[in-house]
Amino acid sequence: MAVSVILSIALGVISFSEPSRASPKFLADESLSGGKTFNEEIMHAMSSMLGCGGAASPEKIASIHQTLGPMWRTLPKTSADRIDRRSLRYLVHRYFMQTSSLLIRGFEPTRPVNDSYWGVADILSQVVPAYVESVLESKHATKHGFGLDDAVSMVLMLQQLIFDSESSLLEQVYAEQGKGMQRPLSHEGLKEVLESYVVQWMVEGEAEDIAMLLANRTLLAQVVPHYNELVTFAEGRMRSLQYAHIQKVPQKHGREIWENKYSFEDAHDIVGGITSSFQSYWQSECSSMKDALVSMDELSTGRVPLSKFYSIALNTDWRFGESEAYLREMGALDESSSFAGPQVIIPNYVQSTSNCIVSTPHYLVCCSNECESLLSEIEVAVGAPTATAEHILQIVRNMTAQTTLDDDDSPTLLPEGILAIQLRQVASTNGGTVPLHGRLFAQWLHYVFPRECPFPHKKGLVSAVTPMQYGDEYIATDVDMKRHASTAPASAVHLGNVSMSKDELQWMSQWSPEEEFIVDYSAELSMPWQQRLLFGCGGLLLVGLGVWAGVIHGGKQSGGMSSVAGRVNWV
Repeated sequence: MAVSVILSIALGVISFSEPSRASPKFLADESLSGGKTFNEEIMHAMSSMLGCGGAASPEKIASIHQTLGPMWRTLPKTSADRIDRRSLRYLVHRYFMQTSSLLIRGFEPTRPVNDSYWGVADILSQVVPAYVESVLESKHATKHGFGLDDAVSMVLMLQQLIFDSESSLLEQVYAEQGKGMQRPLSHEGLKEVLESYVVQWMVEGEAEDIAMLLANRTLLAQVVPHYNELVTFAEGRMRSLQYAHIQKVPQKHGREIWENKYSFEDAHDIVGGITSSFQSYWQSECSSMKDALVSMDELSTGRVPLSKFYSIALNTDWRFGESEAYLREMGALDESSSFAGPQVIIPNYVQSTSNCIVSTPHYLVCCSNECESLLSEIEVAVGAPTATAEHILQIVRNMTAQTTLDDDDSPTLLPEGILAIQLRQVASTNGGTVPLHGRLFAQWLHYVFPRECPFPHKKGLVSAVTPMQYGDEYIATDVDMKRHASTAPASAVHLGNVSMSKDELQWMSQWSPEEEFIVDYSAELSMPWQQRLLFGCGGLLLVGLGVWAGVIHGGKQSGGMSSVAGRVNWV
């Protein structure tokens, strides 16, 4: 559950008032201080691309190129080596998730997007299309689509936008503490600024709630998880900046450096570093949450019965308290198995917006998507938009996933196992190769790495709504949790019976055959429809024969109709 949500609840209880909904800053069109509108921030962020401001350093541009390169090589392109809007949006989203686990508002993968529609109205999705068309497309009016340099420009613009939003909050903190922005601060003075900044950055509370917290450090340490460690983290960023300055003294700032003084620009650099590195600092919390869920996943299905989930919430771990309806809204609930009942999907839950650590008007800081590194490894090995099933199987058999801090897990991919058959079917329905950026391959990756890769729902079925946006019903009542938890003993008997196979537990009952491409594969998969139909029917026949053989074989051994249901339901 998101830290900001827990803090809001705690503040509401402490002040004997109702927990507040989203604070004004959460949905406001204006930034946190100074009256600067979002459109003005966008224009400032665009200035370097428009030739009106300082350009990014060559080192920074090279770093972005290096990160985007493997993804870029696997995206389908036009003859002019360009990508469409969906691909650009997908590329930018993955860049920020890989580098800092930032979920940029307006770029959420759950949004329905096509060539002319960027997604539902939101802060960034309202403005970014205009930026793309007016700036990027004007550079190459005779060509359709966007090049790699355009993707780099988009990343730079969003980074500047985030940086500017941090400046707004920092200016507000300076004003609240009566500190002039032109006056260098001492170490203790900057520490006071950073403490207030981090609290206001993390907590979605009203001004009076923030003031109450900052006035009572004992309460602050009780309400904000690991507050003292957060202060140490901020001080570490200060020391890092001081060390960098000593190695290379900025022009006209030599006296400040030797006197251990900090300018507003120094403070801005520090909070920018906090944003980009905060998730790695907080990852231990995400890992702890995942470890708790994995301990309840006895057969490595990547799922935990909802009864166990709520039983833990009632007895030992306050974090698992989202309501059944909210879990469903976020796509973290699997209700496809008649045998196992409703189950929480581990990676979907851990990576959901419910567990995002920080929520701002422009972005959220979330738990890392562990599937990104796995997909990146495949992309580097393939280096193309599509690959044969056998090539992918060869790559994935040699991969490992860190299931817990102390355990590396390798996938089991038997040559004629059901996962290999499913991947060949995906290839068959797409002309003989597997598109790397389609829903079916993402679904296959989920079942190969069920604790790391999220299950990909079809567009429009789930959303990335935060708890504050969802409303008061985001948290389960004690009555509902106890009702579900009361079924835990029966579920434990079934799911803890190691003599039962995954198939008998219908562990892949959520599999669905509908393909959805995240990017435009129309040029890559342009084979005649008659040929694609032939491939598709052949693939279905192959899987049908495999299931039929498995049913007969399983029936001879156990006579269990549960294994028949387990296979038939998801094919």
